Amino acid sequence: MTDRSALRADCASCAGLCCVVPAFSVSSDFAIDKPSGVPCPNLATDDFGCTIHSELPERGFPGCTVYDCFGAGQRVVQQHFGGRSWRTTPGIREEQFATFEVVERLHELLWYLEDAAGRRLPRDLRDELEGLRSAVERAASDASERDVVPLQLRADALFGEVSGAVRRGGRSWRGRDLAGRDLREEPLADADLRGALLLGADLRDVDLGRADLLGADPRGADLRGADLSRALFMTRLQLRAGRSDETTLLPDWAAR
Repeated sequence: MTDRSALRADCASCAGLCCVVPAFSVSSDFAIDKPSGVPCPNLATDDFGCTIHSELPERGFPGCTVYDCFGAGQRVVQQHFGGRSWRTTPGIREEQFATFEVVERLHELLWYLEDAAGRRLPRDLRDELEGLRSAVERAASDASERDVVPLQLRADALFGEVSGAVRRGGRSWRGRDLAGRDLREEPLADADLRGALLLGADLRDVDLGRADLLGADPRGADLRGADLSRALFMTRLQLRAGRSDETTLLPDWAAR
């Protein structure tokens, strides 16, 4: 198993960047409109804590409970800005926000790369993954280059190769709208579910095996008793978005 500890958010070492930088609109996920770069009104003024953290869903902010910066926040504040924040040093505000947007996307790529690195793959594919990982890590350490699209495009093609090598076949449900579907009798152990809409889907006791979940949306999906332990490209965000319980089999990283 690869080490993903640096890709786990450490809010105490950040500066509330996820509560300031992203924009959101009134919806089932957010109770208010908030433009990009404007602090959420629930962000504490004396520190960077959330004043309604214990009751986010009840107060109309369930979207916050499934957000994940993949550890980008603490890296930006501590590594790129030496512990300074947009609040204590207003002159760095725009640069810090822009850096966070870049590093967040790069850290998400690193999450998927770490997942791929832990799989049994052909040597040439492993070498390509390591080369891309080095390039993404260099970009995340510098972040002076704001265009991450070339790295994302390179990763997308490579992740497709990884998916094919890991799954070794399996039905393709890529991009399908499966919202509300009862999927308990479907063969999903090696399925391609990349980008699939799984909102409210019934996945109780389903063995997802090595299914490719990159970009799948499982909000409200019933994951009780499901086996997610080997699922490919799954994130904490997806895990929190679904409804799991003590019978759900989780990946090793979920317990760390």
